[in-house]
Amino acid sequence: MSERSSGPGGGRQIPVVVLAGFLGSGKTTLLNHLLHRSGGSRIGAVVNDFGAVEIDAMAVAGALGDSTVSLGNGCLCCAVDASELDEYLERLARPSAGIDVIVIEASGLAEPQELVRMVLASELPNIVYGGLVEVVDAAEFDETRAAHPGIDRHLALADLVVVNKTDRVDDPEPVLKTVGDLVDRAAVVPATHGRVDPEFLFDCRPGEERVGQLSFDDLHRDGEEHEAHPHLHAGYDTLSFVSERPLDPRRLIAFLDSRPAGLYRIKGYVDFGPYDVRNRYAVHAVGRFLRFYPEPWPAGAGRETQLVLIGTGLDTVALRAGLEGCVSDGAPHTDDEAGMWGVLRYVQEAEDPAA
Repeated sequence: MSERSSGPGGGRQIPVVVLAGFLGSGKTTLLNHLLHRSGGSRIGAVVNDFGAVEIDAMAVAGALGDSTVSLGNGCLCCAVDASELDEYLERLARPSAGIDVIVIEASGLAEPQELVRMVLASELPNIVYGGLVEVVDAAEFDETRAAHPGIDRHLALADLVVVNKTDRVDDPEPVLKTVGDLVDRAAVVPATHGRVDPEFLFDCRPGEERVGQLSFDDLHRDGEEHEAHPHLHAGYDTLSFVSERPLDPRRLIAFLDSRPAGLYRIKGYVDFGPYDVRNRYAVHAVGRFLRFYPEPWPAGAGRETQLVLIGTGLDTVALRAGLEGCVSDGAPHTDDEAGMWGVLRYVQEAEDPAA
């Protein structure tokens, strides 16, 4: 979700991304890349690093520069045991820290589903789960998988898989195909040196004020930075959808429940028209995770649906047709009390934040 997203109580929510992968896959390299190319966003990094010497934590901390935020006895990059996670999330999510996204780098020996479970079970109202990103070493994948078959389970849980170090293999396609067969609707992105566009994981803070909340001009901007790393955008597709007519909630839920493999993120605002005339619904989907957040329409705002879809190998023509099929036919449904039930299943109640 963007840095302007709001949660059940109307406050700003911060996405929490779990970054996992076996030892040596390139997690720290990827995180350092995100820190250097954050587009002005402030990243809170929590390193779940086990061992006597916190090498990963020191490596990440060395890259923070102006993004360092004091936590009393250290920077925002904190090597912690998983049991301390909620405490550090609370510290990083406080408004005074100015953090836009939190990345938890799991130990190479950690069970990522436990960290995901802890994020989902957090009682902090101003954070939202931002997805499980699994990093794979293309050059060592077959050997690592043979020695540690649990990796198959981790891939099945992932929302995004980064197949790293593709420059170290003659042909990365066999690894990409195997990974694609193991994932459950996750997007699979090839990379070298951990170079994944940060916009794939979170919305970079704009250098100047944007017109509109869902502008993705930064993805296609010209300039030296873009030309220096033109490959970053090649791994995924984006689709923007706008409708001045309300969407039918039943049709939209059917569309979301059947979203295709590779569709990693969905974000934006939905107008359900007569089903809820007071609120628009912020939607946040990452992988299989889905949440709606009702919020009052801003004064003077035009009432329309604005959605952005991001993924790999997307049939954008079919996706657009599917979304157009969600547009209401204009028939009155104000007496249809069950119409919103599907949507409300994905509304996070303020009094039950672990739901």
